[in-house]
Amino acid sequence: MSNHAIEITGLRKTYAGQKGAPPKEALKGVDLTIPAGSIFGLLGPNGAGKSTLINILAGLVTKTAGQVRIWGFDQDINPRQSRAAIGVMPQELNMDPFFTPRGALDVQAGLYGVPKSQRRTDQILEMIGLSDKADAYARTLSGGMRRRLLLGKALVHRPHVLVLDEPTAGVDIELRQMLWANVRKLNEQGMTIILTTHYLEEAEEMCDEIAIINHGAVVVRDKTSALLGRLDAKTLVLRLDAPLAHLTLPDGVTQEIRADGRLALTYRRSQVSAGALLAAVANAGGVVVDVTSEEPDLQDVFLSLTTGPGQAA
Repeated sequence: MSNHAIEITGLRKTYAGQKGAPPKEALKGVDLTIPAGSIFGLLGPNGAGKSTLINILAGLVTKTAGQVRIWGFDQDINPRQSRAAIGVMPQELNMDPFFTPRGALDVQAGLYGVPKSQRRTDQILEMIGLSDKADAYARTLSGGMRRRLLLGKALVHRPHVLVLDEPTAGVDIELRQMLWANVRKLNEQGMTIILTTHYLEEAEEMCDEIAIINHGAVVVRDKTSALLGRLDAKTLVLRLDAPLAHLTLPDGVTQEIRADGRLALTYRRSQVSAGALLAAVANAGGVVVDVTSEEPDLQDVFLSLTTGPGQAA
């Protein structure tokens, strides 16, 4: 076992064209390693290839070319061990409505060959907050409860790697907080978490590292803090004692008067200093009552990397 939970090399997937359409290359030679014990974000616009990648990891889609190793097991050489090393919480609410949560977890454990003496059904039910619904039919559960059950099913075989595919899509704040509390606890116990989400603030808060996929290729992969530092833009927000009649700013600096009356000055840190902007305001006769700064967030990074000529939004 290396220091990587997932090792992907030259991964390609081409789907056959339908009704005379040309073949579609969903993954174009992806190379990606995910450190063991990390919370890793996998982001990208719709159609970027994220779902194909996850389904290949889960053994649900056959790759066209490349190598995938999960917890040190090669998918081609040790398919059973590689599948046993990973658990997937899918985005879709796919479950038998006539099973109870207890029954669903027991069946799932049986499919993975977990002996009855080693099953943790009651422990998992308590963790996902379904102990009081353990013997209720799944069809009577709310959407949020069903999503919790999907998490429980992904954990029955004690996987080393847990994939969460859009886990909080359409759920309420209480369920989202419960889910992230469980994720942090599992990660503290050594489990590697792979998260796909369209809620970029979640990825920014939760993930140690992030890879952004677009058009079937990894366009960037870095520490979350380093990604946020890639954008040079910064905004200085000033509250002045009175409006300025005329303000002369360095080249490349834009100004905006916000609805609350504050003056927002956006600049590039590599070209202009905050001190130069404050000096310009002082030269214009301005008296600063309050000052704050705004840094770029992950959404700014995401858009800068996935939009533009020929890119998908």
